[in-house]
Amino acid sequence: MLRGSKVGLRARHEDDIPILRAELYDDVVNASRAESGPWRPITPGSKDPRLFVDDTNEGSVQFSVVELEGYALVGTATLWGIDNHNRSAHIGLGLLPCSRGKGYGTDVVAVLCHYGFVVRSLQRLQIETLSDNAAMLRSAERNGFVREGVLRSSAWVMGEFLDEVLLGLLVQDWKPGPTS
Repeated sequence: MLRGSKVGLRARHEDDIPILRAELYDDVVNASRAESGPWRPITPGSKDPRLFVDDTNEGSVQFSVVELEGYALVGTATLWGIDNHNRSAHIGLGLLPCSRGKGYGTDVVAVLCHYGFVVRSLQRLQIETLSDNAAMLRSAERNGFVREGVLRSSAWVMGEFLDEVLLGLLVQDWKPGPTS
């Protein structure tokens, strides 16, 4: 398990799946804001790639996020779009509603940076988020990410176009925190 100050990132367990389905992916508004496409229901028993990890996919690494105190599931984290030639990847995360506002997002981003820069030897990490996602913007900027641009009206979400903010962090600008 990769550890931050508040959370750990570990492999996805079978008993994580019903919780993630019910609290993240069955929530139409949350899922619509988090995904790059329209919400669609996940059939029980399906092997939807948002829930089930494909260990053969070299371009993505999915984690379940747990509290370090008690190891309760608090969300999901992903390093995706991994480009080994250019040594870059994207960061994504989703926290269960009861786990938001507790500083977990900032810690998840810190642990993903450690994984990307130290474990994977990447040069650049990138985050794309909706411009009104203040929590993700705060988590990214607290970890040293810099706003590099705004993609105007680039995301169709629940009946309207929204701006997306592009943030980047280079390994030489990263200030590692206490992770293991």
